[in-house]
Amino acid sequence: MNFCSECGHAVTRKIPEGDDHLRYVCDNCETIHYHNPKIIGGTLPISGDRVLLCKRAIEPRLGKWTLPAGFMENDETLAEGSARETWEEAFAKVDNLELYTIISVPSVNQVHVLMKGDLVDDQFSAGTESLEVELFTEAEIPWDEIAFKAVRMTLERYFEDRKTDVFPVHNLEIERW
Repeated sequence: MNFCSECGHAVTRKIPEGDDHLRYVCDNCETIHYHNPKIIGGTLPISGDRVLLCKRAIEPRLGKWTLPAGFMENDETLAEGSARETWEEAFAKVDNLELYTIISVPSVNQVHVLMKGDLVDDQFSAGTESLEVELFTEAEIPWDEIAFKAVRMTLERYFEDRKTDVFPVHNLEIERW
């Protein structure tokens, strides 16, 4: 960052008084510019004993399978953002959304929040960010082709929790590299 988004003047990296992190601070209006983790919202869409996965049509991990998810937008709730991403990537509608996994990924300044939900129907198709969209049983999931560790962790917990039909919220972390 070179210039203040409030007044346009130059910024300097320094630790503001009362803080303990380097921040960009405007030399003119003294606005402190915080850079915080981004929230990835998504769903674990379920239909009977199957889950819906999308094959990525974009980088990173082009051609790998993932759950429908993406960056949240301003002015939307977690449920709204997760449902929107599911529609954009799979043209699928979900309901009965419940918080399921919260996965901190400090190495890339992200928090992945996935909600377990029911597919409204089996009507879905690939959106612009997906090459394919498909329902998989646990045995059919292409485990070696899963795009992201957070997706794999969510799927593993879901199939384990399904054995007892108890689905707690899982608070997890992907360690720094």
